[in-house]
Amino acid sequence: MAITLNDIEVRVLGSLIEKELTTPEYYPLSLNALTNACNQKSNRDPVMALTEEDVVRALDSLRFKQLVVLSADGRVPKYRHLLAEQSGLMPAEQAIICELLVRGPQTVGELRTRGERMHPFADLAAVEEVLQELMEREHPFVTLMPRQPGRKEGRYAQLFSEMPEVTEESSEARPEAARQRVLAENERVAKLEEEVVALREEVAALRQLMAEFKAQFE
Repeated sequence: MAITLNDIEVRVLGSLIEKELTTPEYYPLSLNALTNACNQKSNRDPVMALTEEDVVRALDSLRFKQLVVLSADGRVPKYRHLLAEQSGLMPAEQAIICELLVRGPQTVGELRTRGERMHPFADLAAVEEVLQELMEREHPFVTLMPRQPGRKEGRYAQLFSEMPEVTEESSEARPEAARQRVLAENERVAKLEEEVVALREEVAALRQLMAEFKAQFE
């Protein structure tokens, strides 16, 4: 795509699309509602903790890129996205793009399961058809990432931001890496336990000193 978005802009755009499809009665969104949508713990990967200032900066950038507009309805300023009307996207295409924006790269199966809340897909073939249409546009919105070693299925990613890195960690290396993480965590816990024991001994000694000091005045 000609326009590249940063991570916060991606989250804001994805959240606007999601709320239009899932709760149209509350759409467009106020700044507060949009910030809460961006920081949801469900249907988000990664989970973010954006401030309203973060969201405002992203909105200003998206408005400059003509992807978001300020709605004039009501006394409270509200925002809506322009992606669908500018690009001629159907609801099924919006649902797929939204999932990739708010949760990152996913397989066809994951997209079908998670996208159902925004648009029903008859089967995996229906999702694949939408993905193919999005990849064959003059300026593709989606791409198929190289399949990772040890994975049976490839994952699809949105092209509104930079492509996520594909790790080259092999299936043999993953268990060893996990074992090393466990060992490191065990070592950290052991050190903490030692520190707790030492602190308890110091507290006990201080209590003893305090008791002896008080005894002098009794």
